[in-house]
Amino acid sequence: MFDKNFKNKEIIIRGETVGLGVSKLIKIPVDRLPTGTLIEIPIYVFNGKEEGPTVLLQGGLHGDETNSVELVRRMLIDKRYKIQRGCVIVIPLLNIFGFLSLSRDMHGKDVNRSFPGSKTGSLASRMAHYLMQELVKNVDFAIDFHTGGAQRNNFPQIRFTPEDERSFVLATLFNAPLMFTSKLIPKSFRKECFKHDIPVIVYEGGESLRLDEEAIQQGIQGTLRVLKHFEMIDTKVTVAVAEKSIYIKKRKWIRAKVAGLFTVVVENGAPIKKGQVLGYIMDTYGETNFKVKSPITGYIIAKNNFPIINMGDALFHIGAV
Repeated sequence: MFDKNFKNKEIIIRGETVGLGVSKLIKIPVDRLPTGTLIEIPIYVFNGKEEGPTVLLQGGLHGDETNSVELVRRMLIDKRYKIQRGCVIVIPLLNIFGFLSLSRDMHGKDVNRSFPGSKTGSLASRMAHYLMQELVKNVDFAIDFHTGGAQRNNFPQIRFTPEDERSFVLATLFNAPLMFTSKLIPKSFRKECFKHDIPVIVYEGGESLRLDEEAIQQGIQGTLRVLKHFEMIDTKVTVAVAEKSIYIKKRKWIRAKVAGLFTVVVENGAPIKKGQVLGYIMDTYGETNFKVKSPITGYIIAKNNFPIINMGDALFHIGAV
């Protein structure tokens, strides 16, 4: 399934070489603030003594997705990257400018809609270009960590490419509570990697600008499962036992048919039945009370946490097996 001619014998990033058995922090200058302050992206390379797969673990492609940053950072702090075989390239925070401005974007541009990028384009485009040219060329597969946006909380889930059997294998190994296929989005990181025959799975958990301990732990444990399967870390490392992922085959967004104050009465990730009341939308004076019901039997994939709702707003993402 996976090519045995793995790439980690020698990793070269921005002219710096990381050989077998070597770990190195490489700081890449990307831009300067208007004040002249240099902005750098720290990239950690952990190259094992034995040859094996090279894995990219990437957080903060969107600057407001703090769970993704914390997840990758915490594995650094807890020394989870003791790599014996293969190599792990770790980027805790790619979109520094979005992080500083509490924004999804980088100077008004979505990095994840800027691939393959350009060395002379916008900052987002240049970042995408650098990521493909300097990092991804070293990689056998990648895990891209994200969270829900716009006050929507994603129950821990893995998304994989339907056309790529290897991404299905990686999703199964990760074993998040939910997993499902996701179409390739034009100019996205995952689609550009697909063009270069590099499988990528996307982990989604929690909500932007909010830390979610369950989402963080699910992401850490799933990552360790993948690393342990490929014998990249010590076999004695303890990984949490989890029930097999629920494979969602059909998905649907429930949108508000009226405006008002929104109250949720089901837990994220909960099993639901067709016709079940999931929440209520009331006007501010209490004269109306609109029930939000599920059109299918399945599971809650994501829910909107924002109480003020306009007609057409996304309320729930639900899925059926």
